[in-house]
Amino acid sequence: MDQEKLFNMSVSHLYGAYCKKVERKGGSEADLMKVIGWLTGFDSKTVKKHVKDQTTLKNFFKGANLNPSARLITGKICGVTIQDIQDPLMKKIRYLDKVVDELANGRPMEKIFRSGR
Repeated sequence: MDQEKLFNMSVSHLYGAYCKKVERKGGSEADLMKVIGWLTGFDSKTVKKHVKDQTTLKNFFKGANLNPSARLITGKICGVTIQDIQDPLMKKIRYLDKVVDELANGRPMEKIFRSGR
């Protein structure tokens, strides 16, 4: 997918896919909201407003206060090594993909939140 097309995609598009993925694997929307909140600094009301307003990913992350521990998110997502991503916005999007993937795969919250590192 073209980077600009991804950057201009609405949060609601991804949020719906994330919910389905997490719920299909036995997780909850509340846990998804915790993970998004941890990464972005947004409370659930703010996340829901962005979803409802169909905010673009570019504007969503522009308003986010990224958790300092996000830099500890490593590994591959969508075949790309997160540490090798140069574009700051793309890196933030991949951080989100990675923590949602970890949640869906049953990783404990304290590990997703990189607690104790």
